Amino acid sequence: MPTNKIVIIGLGLIGSSLAAALKKRGDEREFIGVVRRQTVVDTALTMGVVDRAVLSLADIAGELGEGDIVFISVPTLSVEKVLAQAKKLLDPAVTITDGASVKGSVVDSVKKIYGHIPPQFVPGHPIAGSEKSGVTAANADLYINHRVILTPLVETGAAHLQSIIKLWQAAEAEVLTMSVEEHDTVLAATSHLPHAIAYSLVDTLANDSENKNIFRYAAGGFRDFTRIASSDPRMWHDIMLANKASVLGAIDLFQSNLSKMRSAIDNDDSDHLLNVFTRAKSARDHFASLISQQSYTQSMSSSTEKTMRYIVSPGGQLSGQFRVPGDKSMSHRSIMLGSIANGVTEVEGFLEGEDALATLQAFRDMGVTIEGPDNGHVRIHGVGLHGLKAPAGELYVGNAGTAMRLLAGLMAGQDFDVTLTGDRSLTKRPMNRVANPLREMSITVDTAENGRPPMIIKGGKPQAIHYDMPMASAQVKSCVLLAGLYAQGTTSVVEPAPTRDHTERMLRGFGYEVKTDGAHVSLQGGGELNAVAIDVPADISSAAFFMVAASIAPGSDITLQHVGINPTRDGIISILRLMGADITLSNQREVGGEPVADIRVKYAPLNGIDIPEEFVPLAIDEFPVLFVAASCAQGKTVLTGAEELRVKESDRIQVMADGLQTLGIDAQPTPDGMVIVGGQLGEGAVETHDDHRIAMSFTVAALRSSGPIVVNNCAHVATSFPGFVQLAQQTGIRIEEQVV
Repeated sequence: MPTNKIVIIGLGLIGSSLAAALKKRGDEREFIGVVRRQTVVDTALTMGVVDRAVLSLADIAGELGEGDIVFISVPTLSVEKVLAQAKKLLDPAVTITDGASVKGSVVDSVKKIYGHIPPQFVPGHPIAGSEKSGVTAANADLYINHRVILTPLVETGAAHLQSIIKLWQAAEAEVLTMSVEEHDTVLAATSHLPHAIAYSLVDTLANDSENKNIFRYAAGGFRDFTRIASSDPRMWHDIMLANKASVLGAIDLFQSNLSKMRSAIDNDDSDHLLNVFTRAKSARDHFASLISQQSYTQSMSSSTEKTMRYIVSPGGQLSGQFRVPGDKSMSHRSIMLGSIANGVTEVEGFLEGEDALATLQAFRDMGVTIEGPDNGHVRIHGVGLHGLKAPAGELYVGNAGTAMRLLAGLMAGQDFDVTLTGDRSLTKRPMNRVANPLREMSITVDTAENGRPPMIIKGGKPQAIHYDMPMASAQVKSCVLLAGLYAQGTTSVVEPAPTRDHTERMLRGFGYEVKTDGAHVSLQGGGELNAVAIDVPADISSAAFFMVAASIAPGSDITLQHVGINPTRDGIISILRLMGADITLSNQREVGGEPVADIRVKYAPLNGIDIPEEFVPLAIDEFPVLFVAASCAQGKTVLTGAEELRVKESDRIQVMADGLQTLGIDAQPTPDGMVIVGGQLGEGAVETHDDHRIAMSFTVAALRSSGPIVVNNCAHVATSFPGFVQLAQQTGIRIEEQVV
């Protein structure tokens, strides 16, 4: 629906900046300002902020009709008066939106004046601003990469909504949506409360009769913290009153926590203070990393979502000595076991990727003081087996399937209930494989349809069981054993094939007895874990991408340092060697109960093989990149017995087959594997389905492609391999990262 005119009622910072932003970007619509004073009219016209300016909506209302937009940008408590004029003067075809900081009061005013919610009304709130105000503060770049929250109602017309979405997108803002109630609650905590604190603090110090010159000695931190107290007092007066209930709730919560801090300082409660400060630093750092991404809400329109893609040029060779990030499986477990141990656990080599950080945050949410991470160093103040506390809300683990499945076991033995949630990708993954054995242990576990997250676990006293695993899975085995820590008696597991034994090894490292007899693993419940020092080796799953890369790129010669070569994880080495890869291990040693080595890989022609099924569980995460190796090998490679690949972050069998076929490779998926005939990789665009290992695998494939490979949806690479792009570039892979 074409838009001819944009009317902005109130040319303060918000309204005038929107007009300036759109005009700067070549918007040819007519911009009309409605203000109360002639001086503002004159200034706005002189600055060129608007094309016309009038003193009353009545002066132009007769010109407006379908396709025109009216943006109400006045103080919150003044919106109702403007809405009353709009009802009398504006045609129902005109789109009306607003920029008030409180949506509940605005919606109430609309209902009061109109008697209903007219389809033409789209409530909105741009999350941008400055301590400056007035038309002279107009900033054409104010909204770039800032969020605009729309709170459309059931009655809001679709065409009107789309018109407002496009309006803000044209100003280069990110358009998000949430309910009116959620908006007011979130903004009370993140915007209105900080302003109340800043105003109150400055007022308190300014009227401190004993310290009249106190501001003379205030440093930059005080200036930055209290900057928002220079905002428009009338505007914030209105906001506080309009959002009274939510603001009072936020103030009460803050006062309660501030009172607890006062008590901790008064009583020399070091643990409480350190816990608060480490949690706060982590939360602030996390907020800083999210500031350019979506938070709290989901984008309304796919056109506003930002995705990552790689454009990888063909050819290249690898060289150098380097260390990939720490082992993700061990990083997860170090946080979990360190948190329920007695004493302080020191961790080196912790993987600072999103998955492992999600686990760390989950335990902070359950009252564990965790310092770091700082260049891979983490200090965990364990609370003992029964010291975890109920989190304030759901435990969100992002994309970390390992975290969710292992946490399910630990949560089974707590005296509180918990809900485990994750991101869009994780909510598609099956959880019955851990939920079912926990139910056999008399724990109530609820899931969404088809056993998918979220998982609601009602804590209690698990019953010890003997569990014959239907399929090999280290995550299931670990879940049952961790629940068994809280059971009375012996919990045992029999696995149909060897799987990763990091949990067993690390439990022993913490002084907890775990017995292993072939495929049978068992432990007695009710013991204790005692803090230790953990050195996390480099992740062989991350090293695998470079092992394959060097194996397929002529002239390559690399050394991967300090890589974990746990015998339940080294299938990638065995399979590549069977294919003819030139791989040598040196400096083999044991660190913290885990074997490590330096791995040298030189280019060598590869041959297709029938992959022995006994190697499948030892390389389950590495098969995406092994499929790339098979595509570059002479002859046919056959994989069977790997049906678990279909229920990873994606259906890795089908997704890899689709991508390889796009690149011209004969890759035929089977129910439990794939048949690949080596050939010449071509060029093209491949889809990852948000799977980080798929993305990195196709990046490696470009080393042998005939043209560029575009790898779509790569944002999740950071979940397992932070710094992958930079390391790939340094070692010889021609990769360009793009945000689209």
